[in-house]
Amino acid sequence: MNSDLLAVKNEICKVLRGKEDVIDMVLCTLLAGGHILLEDIPGVGKTTLAVALSRSLGIGYRRMQFTPDVLPSDILGFSMYDREKNDFTFRPGSVFTNLFLADEINRTSPKTQAALLEVMEERKVTVESTTYRLKPPFFVIATQNPIGASGTQKLPDSQLDRFFVRLTLGYPGHAAATEILKGHSFDSIDSVNTVMDADRLIRLQEQTTQIHASDSVCDYIVSLSEATRNTDLLIQGISPRGSIALLKMARANACLNGRDYVVPEDIHKVIYAVTNHRVILSTKAKATGRSVTEIINEALRRVPVPV
Repeated sequence: MNSDLLAVKNEICKVLRGKEDVIDMVLCTLLAGGHILLEDIPGVGKTTLAVALSRSLGIGYRRMQFTPDVLPSDILGFSMYDREKNDFTFRPGSVFTNLFLADEINRTSPKTQAALLEVMEERKVTVESTTYRLKPPFFVIATQNPIGASGTQKLPDSQLDRFFVRLTLGYPGHAAATEILKGHSFDSIDSVNTVMDADRLIRLQEQTTQIHASDSVCDYIVSLSEATRNTDLLIQGISPRGSIALLKMARANACLNGRDYVVPEDIHKVIYAVTNHRVILSTKAKATGRSVTEIINEALRRVPVPV
């Protein structure tokens, strides 16, 4: 693994035990320049992961607790009249940072959720016909409780598609849970040290875009995407934006592992995290008890792996 990224991972592991695979996926998403959706029950470390990540990278960090009364202007900013200047002055919102943590994003209104669409896609904010660019690096980590929990509402498909990956931390293993209970984990966030800076992260992101992906690898990604579109088990397959995210994440996984080229195993490593929130099960799949994981695995078995 890249030495800088390994150092970041080690710092996060100080406060989040037994979740190395999830941390790897988070680092891949940062290299790919994407956004992360963490869906899980409360209390498993979603916010801890975001705080530890910002500390280890030494970047700006802001957290907003999404509630029904949060307004788009709270996120994006607003113009206020300044008597001394006799003019309107723009007051930036919480999104003007490097890492924006949207905590419990599915507890706020659809109008407020939609305020993030432009900023996540284009890294810019438009307020009253004026556009403001965000300083790189910028990425969003959003957390949400499982659909059906009290006070939640489903994110629209257009919002879900802006997230590169949807990850689940899950419960810790027995050994990790014992360490947490003994006080060796969640309470030690101050022990996380800064081991990288924003400029180094930007250089790594640029390096990731140069990772070679052969024609056969690109064809493989398209074939996998088409396999999810041509099945009666899904009413919505992987979109073109999803295919692009899959390629970027495969490149990031190659960079994470110190390679300058993509292999099929990189795609296999990231495909579920990239696609599980982009596809929609059909009535037939639900009736027969099929899961998204099973359908993706079936596509992997059917599509020939390039040499």
